[in-house]
Amino acid sequence: MAHKTGGSTTRTNKDSISKRLGVKKYGGEKVVVGNIIIRQKGTKYVSGINTKYGSDYTIYAMSEGKVAFKQKRGKLTVNVV
Repeated sequence: MAHKTGGSTTRTNKDSISKRLGVKKYGGEKVVVGNIIIRQKGTKYVSGINTKYGSDYTIYAMSEGKVAFKQKRGKLTVNVV
């Protein structure tokens, strides 16, 4: 009989599901109210005109229009104009 069990790689071979973060609507694309523009962790992108944060820092549109990105104080601001 074996003194040790075989290599148990299945216990350590776990992986988490990816969160699908990133830009969903790019500059110049049309959006309607409630469209998700960016999914992010933290405030890499800042909410601007006609946009709001969700509880997980998701930026979504508050009005119809086109997405516009603008550099402001070292961060990219997301606007809907």
